[in-house]
Amino acid sequence: MMIKRILFSLCLGTLLISCKYEEKEKFDLLILNASIVDVASGEILPDRMVGISGDTIRFVGEMTESDDYKADKILDAENKFLMPGLWDMHVHFRGGDTLVDENKDFLPLFLAHGITTVRDAGGDITPSVLEWRKQIANGSLDGPRIFSSGPKLDGDDPAWPGSIQISDSEDIERALDSLEAMGVDYVKMYDGNLTKEMFYEIIKAADKRGLKTTGHMPLSANYLEAIDYGLDGTEHMYYALKAGSPVADSLTKLNLGYGMMDQIIETYDPELAQQVFDKMVAKDVYVTPTVHIGKTLAEMLDVDHSQDSLLAYMGPGVRQSYQGRIESAKRARAAGSTSRAKMEQQTSSMLVPMYETGVKLLAGSDSGAFNSYVYPGGSLHDELQSFVQAGLSPQQALTTSVIFGPSFFGLEEFYGGVSEGKVGDLVLLENNPLENIENIRKIKAVIIGDKVFRKEDLNGMLSEIKK
Repeated sequence: MMIKRILFSLCLGTLLISCKYEEKEKFDLLILNASIVDVASGEILPDRMVGISGDTIRFVGEMTESDDYKADKILDAENKFLMPGLWDMHVHFRGGDTLVDENKDFLPLFLAHGITTVRDAGGDITPSVLEWRKQIANGSLDGPRIFSSGPKLDGDDPAWPGSIQISDSEDIERALDSLEAMGVDYVKMYDGNLTKEMFYEIIKAADKRGLKTTGHMPLSANYLEAIDYGLDGTEHMYYALKAGSPVADSLTKLNLGYGMMDQIIETYDPELAQQVFDKMVAKDVYVTPTVHIGKTLAEMLDVDHSQDSLLAYMGPGVRQSYQGRIESAKRARAAGSTSRAKMEQQTSSMLVPMYETGVKLLAGSDSGAFNSYVYPGGSLHDELQSFVQAGLSPQQALTTSVIFGPSFFGLEEFYGGVSEGKVGDLVLLENNPLENIENIRKIKAVIIGDKVFRKEDLNGMLSEIKK
């Protein structure tokens, strides 16, 4: 009897050990010893482990639980700072077929700067961009996730190649049919010569189809009226700024176009602007300020960009495209215009009141061909730094990227934090970005699902595209 009891105890012990071993949950990637940056709360959660399977975070817990889990790949974060990957909400892939390869080289630049998602704001190489989007999604191409508007919608004499021309309501329906067939993520409008009537009609027609709209607004149009029709966002600050001037309607009747902006800035009324901000919040309207490009273009002739570190990654076609802005700046200086500098100052002063009111600002660089010295990757860091210089805290600046970015597309359930159920697009930083926004530049690794790109991997990717 004693021998039977001993044998039973041994068998039971073996079974319990086996069960305990089998109960260990296995992940594709396990990140250990991470200090999680909770951007939403502004807190740092130390000594955490993160389990990722596929592209999704399946577990977040304290390091005391680490013995209960295993994984195919292990990343020791060494107590560094783990946060959601950055979103750049205004980039451009463009320049025609001859610049497709040079545009494709932007993808590793984004990753190397911790940008795991970009919003393409329209161009003329849409088939290539949509193919990259598919390849990135299935894992056959390394790069940030891409949301794209496809071609812009403009008037019958569009400002940019590749735009869809809109002259009447039938054009709008055909254009939206085409965009939906492409599988675009939103509708981008441009004001080359798009009429205010067609601008309003695009908003209403897209809204009926459940498509989000943003872009440039014809200065003949009324911002608050467009918001009432269902406008979801605007790119740049011209339109909120114009709505904050009591003489805007009078200037509009003079058909001055952007020539009215000096007077708009001079007559800007903070109390009137506050009413505009309140309506933007009530209607959930987003705005992408693009402060850094404004500063860059305003100072372009006074800064020597020949030694910019990221210029070495721009192809010859992209560099040549910079000449248009340079020549435009020379003409403006010869005419004595200081509009860009005034605009940059006024824009910066509006950011804190807008954010504190509840307007959702989107961090977007406007990087790409034709926008001189505004480099893919690094220019988003500069944009976030500009937000902080304007008075936002590092936490607030990061919110405009990693929280409001996904929110624009209604994806806040899946992005914006390091927690169970979120997509595992992450960046590991050497230092705390909530203490100093400059710390977003100190990247130790970028994680896309179960793929880990360590600093040496990112440097290797960059070396392959250096010109």
